[in-house]
Amino acid sequence: MDKRMNDNLMENYEQEKSFGELDLVDDYMFDVVTEDLESCKLILELAMGIHIKEIRWRENQKVIHNLPGKRGARLDFYVETEEGTVYDVEMQKRKRGNIPKRTRFYQSLIDAPMLKSGEESFDKLKPSVIVVICGFDLYGYGQYRYSFSNRCLEVDDLELGDETSKIILNTKGMNDEEEDSTLINFLHYVENSSEEVLEENSDPRLKRLHEIIESIRSNAEMEAQYMKGITREREKIADAKAAGALEILFSLLDELGEIPDDMWVRMRGEIDLDVIKKWNLIAAKASSIEEFRERAGLD
Repeated sequence: MDKRMNDNLMENYEQEKSFGELDLVDDYMFDVVTEDLESCKLILELAMGIHIKEIRWRENQKVIHNLPGKRGARLDFYVETEEGTVYDVEMQKRKRGNIPKRTRFYQSLIDAPMLKSGEESFDKLKPSVIVVICGFDLYGYGQYRYSFSNRCLEVDDLELGDETSKIILNTKGMNDEEEDSTLINFLHYVENSSEEVLEENSDPRLKRLHEIIESIRSNAEMEAQYMKGITREREKIADAKAAGALEILFSLLDELGEIPDDMWVRMRGEIDLDVIKKWNLIAAKASSIEEFRERAGLD
């Protein structure tokens, strides 16, 4: 399990979601689903309202490196169509970070590897689209889709011609009468990936995506891996909280005098947060190390 999935376990733990309750909008589920190229093709077609004959992973499909010492990026999924258009699709459940500037950064990292060192012509830069699927309305206009490209401010309909665009999708859109029903159904499914959301006339691609997600949910090995990861994250959180509480304890005791080595070793080895909290309360009221030691039962 890679670091990205471990980070996303933390989010699911905070929401107290079981493996079977994960929706496509949840980063962990999105990561698992998009390990499969068929799933990526389905998501891309539904998000963009297009039909694609074939897609393939871009080289180094998810990790794009920068210059040494500079920040790189790990993309959710990064593919290229048979026609040569490059797509980066990202899932963003919560409104955090500067998403527009993140797309700007990703654009530069996507473009740079397309040209070899010393390449004089920029014609080999391929058309690219960055799609961010948001579980919130980034701009607040109620649109399911916000599409951006570089255009001239002075001349109407004059495009820059750099062949790049950014699409921000919103699962909470409200302009149902103006938007394509396939996109609306897909975005509703992203947020609530259940049988109830699917309709009889739902796009066959959405039904196929649901089959894939259901097969993942019923995979006992994958569920066990997820639960093990959750357990590890809980342990990390508990350890971090215990370490923080111990630092507070030692600060309180330093005010009372020198801490004996044997007592320091005993306290440093404690991992039960409730015990440490109890010691903190005692230390806050104690007038000496000896009093604290006696009341804390550390004789």
